[in-house]
This record gives sequence, structure tokens and C-alpha cells, in this order.
Amino acid sequence: MQQGSGGPHENWSSRLVFIMAAVGAAVGLGNLWKFPYTAGVNGGAAFVLVYLAAVAAVAVPVVIAELMIGRRGRMSPPNSFLALAREAGANPAWRFVGWMNLLAVFLILSFYSVIAGWALAYVPKLALGHFHQAAPDQVAAEFAALLGSPGTLALLHALFMALTVSIVAVGLKRGIERAVRFLMPSLLLMLIALVLYAAIEGDLARTLTFLFQADFSKINADVVLQAIGQAFFSVSVAMGLLITYGAYLGPDTRLGSSAVYIAGADTFVALLSGLAIFPLVFANALDPAEGPGLIFVTLPIAFGQMPAGALFGALFFVLVLVSALTSSIAILEPMVSWAEEHAWLKRGPAAMIAGALAWLVGLATVFSFNLWAGWFPLGRFERFRESTVFDLIDYFTSNLLLPLGGVLIAVFVGWVLSSDTARAEVGVDDGWWFRAWRFTLRYIAPLGVGWVLVTSLT
Repeated sequence: MQQGSGGPHENWSSRLVFIMAAVGAAVGLGNLWKFPYTAGVNGGAAFVLVYLAAVAAVAVPVVIAELMIGRRGRMSPPNSFLALAREAGANPAWRFVGWMNLLAVFLILSFYSVIAGWALAYVPKLALGHFHQAAPDQVAAEFAALLGSPGTLALLHALFMALTVSIVAVGLKRGIERAVRFLMPSLLLMLIALVLYAAIEGDLARTLTFLFQADFSKINADVVLQAIGQAFFSVSVAMGLLITYGAYLGPDTRLGSSAVYIAGADTFVALLSGLAIFPLVFANALDPAEGPGLIFVTLPIAFGQMPAGALFGALFFVLVLVSALTSSIAILEPMVSWAEEHAWLKRGPAAMIAGALAWLVGLATVFSFNLWAGWFPLGRFERFRESTVFDLIDYFTSNLLLPLGGVLIAVFVGWVLSSDTARAEVGVDDGWWFRAWRFTLRYIAPLGVGWVLVTSLT
């Protein structure tokens, strides 16, 4: 056990389990459609190269910084920031960055659970052949009917939240570790099975051209900005997840190589997702640009037209559910970690209270698709003229809290903490690697994420 000033924490059983958990936190619903499509329409392999450069210059340095804050502070994000600020003789107000992290994960969990609940509904639908030979209008109407039922959405939201809480409530080793030891290998095996199925039954050749044919003529400032934003959001930085998971790391874990493995595995899973999804989309002459609708409208149409579509369609939605679950347990953990550090609240009740509150706030997202679909609270402002409550929560977290948190984390570790503290925690000599990391953290990462922040707000 590690002991921080707020209370004891368990340690990860091994570095491999930690990396699986961190990759599970990073791999979410967006990986399954957003990165492959963004790469395909923005130059294929050319975009992938720009994205990898953004990962190296922006994402990985901030991942290392978050893990360092967590392991050095050995507490939840607010308390770790406070402990390190005091150690550096800095203003204790830095702890409010940790509070921003907790606010972000709370709001994200509230709507993430709603969307993940949709996958719960679709697993039995696909397994029972509900979409066999279904017309596109029928599939779209089915999805619209689901969104139009607040009671069904609230129940699915509750079931997914309860599943998340049940894992986090029993602790790091008995809950989160056991879950990721089973879920992450299962996710990879399901993804590989779907890639093989798509290669046999779908249009693999067109997919390979779409994803990997390099077209450098499409690379411009906007595409570079998209690559930076995708790299930043894809590995789940600035949410406090990695600070919290870092608090459970032992002193022998190398932070630099761990960050590279996390970012690399996340990218690999995203590309595999593209190889699993787009052959089916192209083979059925469907639109790959549907966004979230790609999963819940376009793909059910494709599975309904293909051999063994019920089996592999159900498998796909189990995959969606698993990827959502590995993320949601990481999203809930920072809040539970903070509560656990206070003697008045144990882990189990803390998980249940946090989950219940997130479920209640999540009802605003549920109602945004039906009862409140025509209510636009900030409609007097042109930017938010047609933004529902869900749209506003999503905008506030994705466009403000997360990029601002990323900039502040980079500034805190790069400029507030001493180089001696950083070097001791990262565990390297004052060589080229350390100087390169510190340079990117001080200059490139905050400028890159700051560019994303300013652009998203203007």
C-alpha cells in the first residue's frame, strides 16, 4: 500500500496491468469511429504521420506529466496538486486544476453512461437478428425510437452506471484490475475477429486506400489542428484519470516508456477499429461520415445484409460496450479516490454516491434527446442557438475544461516544479531525453493544446 497524507492507496499488481488499465481508459467510443474517419478524409497515411508527431510532441509529454503528478503526490488530483505545489513553494491554488479534473470527469461520466447505454440495447437486437435485411429507413426509425423514449434511456443509463459502480466499489485489485485483466484481452480478441470478418465479407481494398494512401496535399493548418486535438483527446489527458492511476504506481515503473506504450496501443486499437468498420460500410455503399450514427444506424444496416451478421453484429456491440466500460471505470475512479482519502467516506459508498449523482445529472442528457429536445438554454447566443443541454455539457467539457486543464498541467510540471523534482520522479539522468521532454512540455505542448483551446472557443 502507498500512504499519502489523505489515506492509504493500493498499488498496481504489475506494470502490465497498469498499462492495460490506462489503455482501457484511453480506448473509448470515439476510437471506434472518429480517428479512422478523420484519418481517411484528411490524407490517410499523411494524416497518421502528422497525428503521430502530435502524439509525440503534445500527448506523450502531458501523459508523463500526469503520471508524475499522481505518483509524486500519491493522492487524488486535487490533493496531489496541493501536495506538489507546497513541495515547490508555489501557490496552493494550483489544487483547483485538480478540481477542474474532477468536475470534467463527473460531467463526462454523466453523459458517457447514457451513450454507452445505447450499446446495451443493441447487443440483444443484433444477436436476435432484429436488423436482418432491414431497410435503412427502418434502422434509422429504430434508433430514433430509442432516443425518443426517456424511460428506456434512463433505465439503460442506470444499468450501465450500476455496472461501472460495481467494479470500482470493490477496489483497485479486486475490482478494476480483475475487470481490465479480462476486458482488455477480450476487447483485442473481439476486434481481431471483427477485422478478419470484415476482410472476408467487406471491401478491404477500398478501406486500405481510404486509411493508408498518403495524400500530403490535404495537410494544412486545419488538419494539423485536428491531429493535435485528436492526439490530445484520444489518450484521455487532462481528466485526472492518469493522475489517479499514477498514484497507484510503484517507484520502479518507467513513466516515459509507459506513456509511449499507452499512446501507441491507443493508436493501434483506433486503426484496427477502422479496419473492422469501414470494409463493411464500403461493401454496402454506406456513408462513412455518419459520426456516432455510424455505429447505431449505418453498421446495423451493414450487419443486417451480411452472412453471420447477427453473430458479428452482436460481437461488435459487445466490443462497444467493453470499450465504454473500461473508460467509465477510469472516469469514476478519480472521484472515488478523492472521497476515499477522507475518513468520513469508504470506497463502496463513495462509488455509489458518485455514480448516483452522475446518473441524476445524466438525466439532462437523456431528456435532451426527447422531452427537452426543443429547449436551447443559451439560444440567445448565436453559437449556442440550437444547443441542447447535452450539447452544452459536451461543449463545456471538451472545449474548455479539458484543453485548459491540459495547458495548466503542462505549465505546472514544466515551469512550477523544479527540474530536480521532475528528473527524480521520471527516473532519468539530465540527458537528451529528459531535456527533450521538458522542452516539449514547457513550450510545444501548451502552445499546441492552447491552439486547440482558442480555436474551439472562437
